[in-house]
Amino acid sequence: MACTYLITGATSDVGTTLIRRLLTEAPQEERLILAQGCGDLNKLAPLMQEFPGKIRPYDVDLSDPAKVETFCRLLQADAPAPTHFVHLPALPVVNVKFKNFDEERVLKDWEIQLHSAIKICKSILPAMTKAKFGRLLFIQTSYTIGCPPRFTAAYVMNKSALGGLVKSLAVEYARFGVTVNCVAPSMMETHFLKDTPDLIVKSSAEENPMGRNATPEDVVPAMAFLLSEEARFITGVTLPITGGSAIV
Repeated sequence: MACTYLITGATSDVGTTLIRRLLTEAPQEERLILAQGCGDLNKLAPLMQEFPGKIRPYDVDLSDPAKVETFCRLLQADAPAPTHFVHLPALPVVNVKFKNFDEERVLKDWEIQLHSAIKICKSILPAMTKAKFGRLLFIQTSYTIGCPPRFTAAYVMNKSALGGLVKSLAVEYARFGVTVNCVAPSMMETHFLKDTPDLIVKSSAEENPMGRNATPEDVVPAMAFLLSEEARFITGVTLPITGGSAIV
């Protein structure tokens, strides 16, 4: 089966790690990656050199609804219908008290995380429904499991809304062979933490039962499984990948 993976946030550390995994784990399969980034497509250059012809990059600002609409039309016109959709983008966490809540930033993150996901899903789900096959995968956070850390209201709000979308889509599209799932990592040491104080990162590692924070290499294998045929009867799930720091 030829597979087309649409990955938004593909230029992130998780995105590039996932792309390498997908293109190396089954070299006999025909796989194409439609990779969205925003002003940072240079991060895909090493992968594009390593896997020539397997990655199509798209520079799209997901915070702009008009550009998301154009992106969806472009995909429909010029690319194979995605069989898999992985949605990774989010603004970095900013730890701030609620009284200093930046509403404009929250709305921008909502556009990036949720509104773009809604638009893209509406664009690609009809073809998945017709084909009786599809895999949708989103990235949440362990902050939505149990008690979240203080001063993370903006991030937790948008991630919680994304979780609601996942559950709703899972119920509606299960009978069409389309699965919809999430992974929920604990703090992951990537470029995403650039605005998080070092003291918070260090404290998170020390408090984790495994004595460290997560890495993309910890998270991507679970993502690859949920995207695989072996996970065909798993849908509506949020899988914690936390080293034991958040347990369901």
